[in-house]
Amino acid sequence: MEDLPPGFRFYPTEEELISFYLHHKLQATRPQLDRVIPVVDIYELEPSHLPPEYTGELCQGDPEQWFFFSARQEREARGGRPSRTTSYGYWKATGSPSFVRSSTNQIIGMKKTMVFYRGRAPNGRKTNWKMNEYKQIKQPYSPNDPQLRHEFSLCRVYIKTGRLRSFDRRPIEAGAAPQLPDFHGDHQHSGDDQVRMMINPPLLADDQSSSSACPANNSPDPGQTSITNNIGEQSGDHDNWQMDQEDLQLLLELEKLNWV
Repeated sequence: MEDLPPGFRFYPTEEELISFYLHHKLQATRPQLDRVIPVVDIYELEPSHLPPEYTGELCQGDPEQWFFFSARQEREARGGRPSRTTSYGYWKATGSPSFVRSSTNQIIGMKKTMVFYRGRAPNGRKTNWKMNEYKQIKQPYSPNDPQLRHEFSLCRVYIKTGRLRSFDRRPIEAGAAPQLPDFHGDHQHSGDDQVRMMINPPLLADDQSSSSACPANNSPDPGQTSITNNIGEQSGDHDNWQMDQEDLQLLLELEKLNWV
């Protein structure tokens, strides 16, 4: 990131996070993506230690948000609940899980929002650290039997500041983005190659591409691809949105999968 022009940063949509990054991590098809989003035992570390020490080598220096892959814990693999307790605090879920939809309005994953508390439950002190945990839904998606993939989850960690973050400044509606180069090869990149690497390759789900690296300013880029699931992020820290009765019923089915 040091060789990139000022204002360029990793800027993925939720659809890109699930359809491309998390999908390829689960399929083990693009190991070089660990240079962008590393695998971290996120529940063994304090959130304040994550940004400076454990961010991906191609995404260092972002002051607003940080992304990590988190592997399934052994106790979760045996059917138990995951432990979200660190040495000095714990992550607590807020609200109910929300669906993440693709640009074609297909359900592709689930998002759970958590807040970090210092101390021990139930007397912990709430902090400004927040996290969105994303899990992919197995495809083809069945409304009657939705299944989550638990091998890895993708976590977005950020600090609640009370001001509008770049992640929240996405336009709800925008024109289509130009075709962008694919992300191939394990070799080191520099200069213009690094700029290209920070622009997301085509999404696997619909074979379309959208820009994920753009200048961080208060004016939305008219070339930014719009997706319906961004509506939930437009309101800053209001991470959950209204759902229709069909979505609510599907959420109740997913709760039976013991994803907490």
